Formats: sequence, C-alpha cells, structure tokens
Amino acid sequence: MRLSASVATSGANASVVAIASLVALVSLVPLGFILWVTIQTGWDQVVALVVRPRVGELLINTVFLEVFTIPICIVLSVTMAWLTERSDIPGAQLWSWLAVAPLAVPAFVHSYAWISLVPGMRGLWSGVFVSVLAYYPFLYLPVAAALRRLDPAIEDAAASLGLGPWRVFFRAVLPQLRLAICGGSLLIALHLLAEYGLFVMIRFDTFATAIVDQFQSAYNSPAANMLGGVLVICCLFLMGFEALIRGNERYARVGAGAARPVDRRRLGRKTLPAIALPLVVALMTLGVPFVTLVRWLWLGGMDIWRMDTVGWALIQTLVLAVIGGVLAAFAAAPMAWLSVRAPGRLQRLLEACHYYVGSLPGVVVALALVSITVRLVLPLYQTFATLILAYVLLFLPRAMVGLRASIAQAPVELERAAMALGRTSGQAVRQVTMRLAAPGAAAAVALSALGITNELTATLMLSPNGTETLATKFWSLTSEIDYVSAAPYAFMMVVLSLPLTLLLYVQSKRTAGQ
Repeated sequence: MRLSASVATSGANASVVAIASLVALVSLVPLGFILWVTIQTGWDQVVALVVRPRVGELLINTVFLEVFTIPICIVLSVTMAWLTERSDIPGAQLWSWLAVAPLAVPAFVHSYAWISLVPGMRGLWSGVFVSVLAYYPFLYLPVAAALRRLDPAIEDAAASLGLGPWRVFFRAVLPQLRLAICGGSLLIALHLLAEYGLFVMIRFDTFATAIVDQFQSAYNSPAANMLGGVLVICCLFLMGFEALIRGNERYARVGAGAARPVDRRRLGRKTLPAIALPLVVALMTLGVPFVTLVRWLWLGGMDIWRMDTVGWALIQTLVLAVIGGVLAAFAAAPMAWLSVRAPGRLQRLLEACHYYVGSLPGVVVALALVSITVRLVLPLYQTFATLILAYVLLFLPRAMVGLRASIAQAPVELERAAMALGRTSGQAVRQVTMRLAAPGAAAAVALSALGITNELTATLMLSPNGTETLATKFWSLTSEIDYVSAAPYAFMMVVLSLPLTLLLYVQSKRTAGQ
C-alpha cells in the first residue's frame, strides 16, 4: 500500500511539474520578448535608442525619485512602527490601522486628491511627497510585524551593558529590522518604477509614463520596446542591490525567546508630539482623499451616479477582477503545491520564474503582449483573453503567497491516507489538500482580484474597445479635468480596496503571532 501511494505521488509530481513548467514558460514571455526585440533591432539601433538624452533624463528622474522617496519612507515607517508597537502612545491599535489604511487608496487617487487641493503640484518634489504618502504602508507593515516578533531579552541585555535607550535601539533593534526594511524598500522601489497615473497627474516624467506616451503615438515602436528593456534592467538592478544590502545574516532565533510581552516605553511629556505624527500622517493620507472625494461628490450630486456609466464600469471591473483572480489562483496552485510537497533545485527555479514577473511593471508586460499579438497572433490583439493573461502574469506572485501558506498547513499524511484508500493522486490533492487550503485560496483570489481592480496601465494598453473599468474611466475623466464626474469611480475603487487592506492588516497580526 505504501509503495502504491509512493508511485502515485511520483506520478502526481511529474504532472504538476509539467503544468508548473508551462506556467513558468509563459511568465518568461515578457523578458524573452525584450531580449528578442533587442536582437531583432540590431546593436547599432539599440545603442542609438538607449544612449540618448531622453533616456538619460528619465534615468536621472528615476534615480532622484528613488533616492529621495525611499529614505523618507524608511524613517517615517520605522518611527510610526516604533510608536505603535513599542511606546505607550494612546490608541496604538487605532494608529496602527490608520497607518495601513492608505493602501486602500490607489496611488493615482492620492495624486488626484492632492492635485484637487493644490492645483500647482508638479515635478520631482511633488512626486516624492505623494509617493511617500501612497507607498509608506508597504514598509510600515513588515517593520511593525518584525518589531512584534523581536525577543525583548536582546534589548534587556543591551541595556544591562550600560547602553541608553537610543543606543539600544540603533545597536540592538534596528539591525534586526534590516530584513523587513530591505524587503519593504524593494517593494516601494518597484512600485515607483511601475507607477504611471500618479506621475502623469503631477507632470513628472518616468520610464512608465514615457513608454505609455510612446505606445500611444506608435504602438509598436522600437523606442517603446527599448525603454521597456531599460526599465527591466532597472528592476533587476534594484533586486540585486536589495539582495546585496540584505546580506546573509541569520535573523531567526533558537527557542521561543523571552516569555513576556515587550515593555512599552513611557512617552511622558512627549505624548502629545508623538500623537501629532500619526495624526498628521492620517490627515494627509486619508483625510485629504476623503475630503476631496466628499467635496466632488457633493458638487456633483446624484446626477453623477449614473447606472449606465458608473454601474457598467463597476460590473466590468468586478467581472474582470473575479475572472483574473480565479485564473491567477489556478495558475499558481501547481507551483504552490510543488514548493511545499516537492522542494528542490527545479522547484526553486520554477518558483523564481513565477515570482519574477511580479516585479515587472505592468507597462512592460502589456507592451510585450501588445507587440506579440500584433506580430504573431493579430486576432488576439486587444481582446479579453490577452487582458486576462496580463492580469494573471502580473498578480501570479500574490496568488502564490496565499496558496503556499495554506497548502503548507495541510498535512501531507492526509493525502497519503486518501491514496491508500483508493483515491488517485489528483483526487487526493483536490478532495483533501485543496479543501483544507480553501481559505488561503480564497484569500489569494481576493488579493489578486483587488489588485486587478486598481490596475491602470495594462488595462489602458490591452483592453478591447468599449471596455471601461473603474480605473480607466476614472483616468479618462481626470485627463479631461472633469474631477466631479471622476469622483464616483475613485470612491468605488476605495470601497473595493478596503477588504484587501483589512486582510493585509489581519494577516500581519497573525504572522507576528498575535
């Protein structure tokens, strides 16, 4: 009986590896396309298109944007995390939730809100300001979770050696946050490379805005493809740099650590200034968008809530989000199962192929699919099939994360017992493991679907004529400076994003063991 179960498991592994390999091969299409176009264009023309003043200007803008935004996000996030997790600030749970809530507001809606309040906002510093407000929660979440997991005995030992509070923090606490800071910083850096709507609204040129502009003027131009290649190189450089900074230090501990909660530091006279920071941040990240939306909705009245426009955009958004989210979860399931049940070198290679595509900007994935469909399969150009494929590729890593964690919690012995009772390997996985992993699968679908809800660039470039999602309809109206009519679409995107934000917050608490 054990032998037959083992043979069945080997057969299951082979079939799952084949499916995962196919998904990995498809995920490599954007990178393969960039390399193919580079070869087809010819070295001389590639040099002419890349080594020119316009590319240099975009590169300088990108470097400045990253160099100024990320350090500010680090300082703000670490400070906020310390206040909410390590101090006796009143209402710590409320401030913690408000620090994560800005993720419910899409970045281009942040920009829309601030442009409505300060019409003259434009350029680098405006881009840095809005980017910090929109993206700092990506750093706050891992840093706050890391602070909750730290062993308080380490800080006690540092204090017993005569170190003051500040030196304890910088010498004992901050080094242990490096992994969380590096991971969150990389996520923000990749978002800055991919962001389009935010920077267009404040008239700050980046590679993403230049690629879309080039695409709109000539949809299959070598210039747009080469800009996409430079953007991919920037992504790979950022990932390599983050790995170098992160290093190979060990951050795990042996044993459970100190069996007591961390002593929260008393703020005393600094309580009011400490409350002022999260309060001001909440007002800027949530108050301004809320007031702006309420203002435009009030000015527009009930006339702007038309079912033939707002309702239709909502329906199309939900349909695309559900289909894309479900297919992303299905595509990620074989790799998620392999990563838990059959780890090894091949598994790590295939898993890397699944994850890398999530680091690519949507504009690069869309550009690759546009060019491939135009050159090779023209009937698929600007079809729902191509748009859904782009969504699956972009949000494949999100689906992987939720599925892998849930499958890991399903005991492999139950699969083997099912096979011993006469089930085939496929039946055992479907009827036992995937049922146990259903909550994680649902979370994976929700994460992917809500990401699709706010996706802009790929939808603009790939959607069929007549398709209007909440994001694209919002974008077309703001491009016409019709902020009143755009408000309902922004409001609906925020409403649909709130469950994702709550899910991330709750998951962060669970990961930290709370």
